[in-house]
Amino acid sequence: MALIATLPSCVANASEEIRLGSKKFTESVILADLAARLSAATGARVSQRPELGGTRLLWDALLAREIDIYPEYTGTLIGEILVSEGVGDEATLSAALAKRGLRMSRPLGFSNRYALGMLAQEAERLGIRRISDLTHHPSLRFGFSDEFLNRADGWPALRAVYGLNAAEPRGLDHDVAYKGLAQGSIDVMELYSTDAEIAVYHLQILEDDHHVFRDNKAVFLYHAELERRAPKALSAILRLEGEIDEGSMLAMNRAAKFERYPEAAVAAQFLAAKFGLIDSKAADGLASRIYRRTIEHLRLTVLSLGAAILVALPLGVAAAKYRALGKAILAATSVVQTIPSLALLVFMIPILGIGPAPAIAALFLYSLLPIVRNTASGLANIPLTIRNSAIALGLTPLQRLKLVELPIASPVILAGVKTAAVINVGTATLGALIGAGGYGQPIFTGVRLDNFGLILEGAVPAAMLALFTQGFFALVELFLVPRGLRLKPTASI
Repeated sequence: MALIATLPSCVANASEEIRLGSKKFTESVILADLAARLSAATGARVSQRPELGGTRLLWDALLAREIDIYPEYTGTLIGEILVSEGVGDEATLSAALAKRGLRMSRPLGFSNRYALGMLAQEAERLGIRRISDLTHHPSLRFGFSDEFLNRADGWPALRAVYGLNAAEPRGLDHDVAYKGLAQGSIDVMELYSTDAEIAVYHLQILEDDHHVFRDNKAVFLYHAELERRAPKALSAILRLEGEIDEGSMLAMNRAAKFERYPEAAVAAQFLAAKFGLIDSKAADGLASRIYRRTIEHLRLTVLSLGAAILVALPLGVAAAKYRALGKAILAATSVVQTIPSLALLVFMIPILGIGPAPAIAALFLYSLLPIVRNTASGLANIPLTIRNSAIALGLTPLQRLKLVELPIASPVILAGVKTAAVINVGTATLGALIGAGGYGQPIFTGVRLDNFGLILEGAVPAAMLALFTQGFFALVELFLVPRGLRLKPTASI
């Protein structure tokens, strides 16, 4: 008989700590929430990094010890991550994981295999029941997630085995593909067998008559050292082995995606029904969530902007004083600015891991160009008569820079800092994709769950913070820029 526990009252295991990750889709987030609540029930300190991204990002984060455990699937491990090692079954899979210091739980009780689907009405009209029937309809439009398009056991295997001769499929976010299918923008997409959308959108799952898609049992993947470092928390998580059947997982996915229950609440309800585990801790209210996200967002923007000011100001001065060096500095900072922000975040992961550090580093690099360029331009445009007057007064180069040139150039320099700050506030929302938190977290969750309220929960504070930043620098200008210079036009360059 299941025991009744009250999570906040468990304090006897505070020495154990566990870090959980999850992929960027609803089922993975729910499974991680289940694990978090079970381990918290032992009194362990639990930190979560939800919606980190795709399979490779989570796998790399586990190997780099950025996280301790995350939900994964056996088919994904065999057919994608370890495909080059000839792993064929769960026994050899466990051995391959053990070589890396990893362990895999027993299956949780359901399988989430790939499938192809289309609107049932359209499939019936065209007489399509099996994947092989698609070969007779080359004009059908395919829309697949990027992961499916590139996985060895995804589109490449499907095309090779079935000889599909359709036009090149369109790469789409998995949740967006469902909308495209419902609206008629695409005709065929890949499904996960426990997706709640299959019933909601009345989709026909096409029979995999050549058996391309392998079984894909849900498991937890974790570091072997967790058995020694957090045995009670791990043991609590492993209570889920064999306890989640396909119907239960479908019901939880549906509750989160279409009945608007928060994933944490869905997980709590399952644990209460399955194990009698009662969570008396009140869920975060809107004000509490916005406060927490604001602190996270400010940490990203303030630290990155502060570091950028310290570095970019001297670089801007050097660029103004030495023309050849200035061209090199401006070229280098301009090249950084041309790198797509998401790509720059991903580039930082191998160096700094996941979390706030790579996001701060990427925002720092993005902030350099506006400050360097405006500093150099502000100093270069000081009238020659003023420079000569300062020389005539006998001021040294350092005194001229400190007492004359920087004060005169300050309106233009501040305009550059303000531009960098506003760019930072907007770009920092992408930090949520690598576990940095901030306003991007509710925005991406809202997009995934098609919840406009959640999107606004991140977008509105982000816009307000950008406006506050503009006002803050207007006040700073009153204190730093000499009164006479404030009366002149100060257009940004």
